[in-house]
Amino acid sequence: MTDVTRAPGENATTDAARPPGGAAEGVVTRPPTGSAAQDVTRPPGGTATTGGAKPPGGTASPRPPRVADPAGPASVGAAPAWWRLVALGLQHVLAFYAGAVVMPLLVAQGMGLSEADTASLVNTALVACGVATLLQTVGLPGVGIRLPVVQGMSTAAVPSLVSVGVAAGGARAGLPTVFGAVIAAGLVLFLVAPVFGRLVRFFPPLVTGTIVTVVGVTLMAVAARQVGGGDPGAAGFGAPVQLGLAAVTLVVVVVLYRFAKGFVASVAVLLGLAAGTVVAALAGRADFSRVGDAAWFGMQAPLHYGAPRFDVMAVLAIVLVMVIIAVESIGQFFAVGEIAGREVDERSVVRALRADGLATVASGLLNSFPTTVYSQNVGLLRLTGVTSRRVVATGGVIMLVLGTVPKVGAVVAAMPPAVLGGATVVLFSTIAVVGMQILVKADLSGARNTVLVAASLGIGFLPTAYPQFAEHMPTRQLQVLFESGIMLGTLTAVVLNLFFHHLPSWRGSRPGATPATDAV
Repeated sequence: MTDVTRAPGENATTDAARPPGGAAEGVVTRPPTGSAAQDVTRPPGGTATTGGAKPPGGTASPRPPRVADPAGPASVGAAPAWWRLVALGLQHVLAFYAGAVVMPLLVAQGMGLSEADTASLVNTALVACGVATLLQTVGLPGVGIRLPVVQGMSTAAVPSLVSVGVAAGGARAGLPTVFGAVIAAGLVLFLVAPVFGRLVRFFPPLVTGTIVTVVGVTLMAVAARQVGGGDPGAAGFGAPVQLGLAAVTLVVVVVLYRFAKGFVASVAVLLGLAAGTVVAALAGRADFSRVGDAAWFGMQAPLHYGAPRFDVMAVLAIVLVMVIIAVESIGQFFAVGEIAGREVDERSVVRALRADGLATVASGLLNSFPTTVYSQNVGLLRLTGVTSRRVVATGGVIMLVLGTVPKVGAVVAAMPPAVLGGATVVLFSTIAVVGMQILVKADLSGARNTVLVAASLGIGFLPTAYPQFAEHMPTRQLQVLFESGIMLGTLTAVVLNLFFHHLPSWRGSRPGATPATDAV
């Protein structure tokens, strides 16, 4: 049966969202498992026909029809009922929330800000994430990838932001320079997005699969830290009670995926987090005391800390971070496209990076920091199979609400790290599985491609195993690079792909050498 969704005010579409007044958002679909794409053709005045990919000189090989998601159509343009939108959107918010609020906390601590300013930065960060997510999912003309992409605060920018702020006077005195650098860096990314778009040919399945696998492997350490309680220096880190709370969440998620069907299965992570939080509250491990102190409504005005200051060295420092984040994000965009069954091409990357740049400009104006694609939500897309961008857009709206209603945000913040860790163990590991599914499309029979994947995984794992490597780097920029295994692994995969498949060979072709079939 063909998967057809009729959104309000739209004509029926076949596995593709049809924007108002326009054509369908692509006619190529791919099952969530990452198998070969199906060719969908619509003859003039006729209905869509589906057939397998035709090999050169051969006939089409039949492929089974795409299976609809149990919670509703799995297409990017699917429009579930409003209550499903809210529940599925909230699930995305809970998956990303901890990372989004940790980043402004780290910047505030590094710059020596007061508790009141710290709380305000957390609220504005959520608003900035909501704006960035809506720019990606809903978009503007020429802006936004219009895929289920969740944008959150980029922790990779923390060291540079703290350095810029401290150099500018620290505490409140340094914030205008920080926000000025964020605004300028976002504008630079918006303008140079077409340059990054031309790099798409250097991201074949060999590279994107490696990058996504590196992301999943390195984030497993983050999940393990959350399972232990969040702070490795705390006395009770890794205690049985922490492991027990994580186990409650994980067991509920696994049991629901085994026995539940339909909508309940699609919100298994949300129900697991809720169950873990309830158990934590009954055991006295969840602190809701701050909920009563939080205000019902409140948000800082744009440019609350004064007019932005544009220091040349500060701007260059944040621009460098944005470039590294952009290269890393390209791999994430391909991963989302793979899961959603949509081809990500040069135009898609340009629109996505323009949204990144515009969102970063808006973040600076809203007293916040750069945003990036959130990996845990990529894993959630793969687990649930619900790839509707309307679901993620709803999550963006929920972020805006949380940012303007501090009391609601305080309730979410009361979720113990161990409970969240029980979910992220699965979410982050799922990202590595998605990377492996992409790598299946690459030719790993030759030594060069095998070395590329192995070296990228190994080098990307170094900062995860021993963060001390960054401390001995001679410059702040190198320290930023060596603090992130994702960045190291990404750059290694890109550079080795260039070395093996795009640089000319001075000795010509060698007998038995692996052809550069992965280069695009």
